Amino acid sequence: MRRTRITAALTAAALGLLLTPSLAAAEEAKELRDITLCLDWTPNTNHTGFYVADALGYYEEAGLNVQIVQPPEDGATLMCAAGQAEFAVDAQDTMAASLDLEEPLGVTAVAAILQHNTSGILSRAGDGIDSPKGLEGKAYSTWELPVELAMIRYCMEQEGADFDTVKLIPNTITDEPAALAAHQTDAVWVFYGWSGINAEVEGVDCDYWSFRDLTGELDYYTPVILANNQFLEESPDVARAFLAATEKGYRFAIENPEDAAEMLIAGDTTGALEDSRELVSASQKWISDQYIADAEQWGRIDPARWGAFYGWLYKNGLTEHDLSETGFSNDYLGEE
Repeated sequence: MRRTRITAALTAAALGLLLTPSLAAAEEAKELRDITLCLDWTPNTNHTGFYVADALGYYEEAGLNVQIVQPPEDGATLMCAAGQAEFAVDAQDTMAASLDLEEPLGVTAVAAILQHNTSGILSRAGDGIDSPKGLEGKAYSTWELPVELAMIRYCMEQEGADFDTVKLIPNTITDEPAALAAHQTDAVWVFYGWSGINAEVEGVDCDYWSFRDLTGELDYYTPVILANNQFLEESPDVARAFLAATEKGYRFAIENPEDAAEMLIAGDTTGALEDSRELVSASQKWISDQYIADAEQWGRIDPARWGAFYGWLYKNGLTEHDLSETGFSNDYLGEE
């Protein structure tokens, strides 16, 4: 009887040893926290760090199961504010409308993906639009956004140029260098890390000037990572874990741009990048130097620079409220 009990006990112990790893693995899988990240656009090299963090298991190591989704028609910020995504990608200029309300949307910018504004005006080389003054009398493709047009007017006025002479035409362009080469437009606003690099890839000789080089208050943060305010209040440690893993993804991309580009292409469920490998690779090499640039840490937002742009919006009547000290937080990033 005693031997039977001992045998049974040993058998149970042995079974326990056999089952423990699988049970532990199952338990670990159950503990992964589901997180939704909504992009601002189809996948591109602004987003590479997310895809790297997912591919290399950084999110899983942080206890997270991150789903990367495309934005709905009404945009990523509204989705995030509604609690349908914990995080979203937007830009400081476009998120101003979400903050400039009597009851602002419940989102906060918690990290900068790029440290500087890498956008500007692209035009055909030799047309004389290598500065804002060159836009006089030329056709500019516009989204007809108040902030967009105010920025161009402001830059032209800095050079004594007349914005009212610019011929504004609707921006329906999908390939900016090709549109310029075909004379469909004379000038278009682009993000150099994608469309400017694409001009080089396509062999279209272009001129370019950037907003940040003209005036400091237009060197705003674009893009940024937003988080839902209620989520931040209830799960600050989860937010920190997500950003720490994301930072690891971007740091990998800085050191390994070619490998990171392949991970972005592989992770793109839309299939949009598969036929653009040369552009993705060239863009990744250029933009990897922009993730941290001259900052001391990836993601950190300079309060003075953030406030300078929102102060400019308020001064120029583009917002009803002075947003200079609102809408962002560095509290969820790691130590410098």
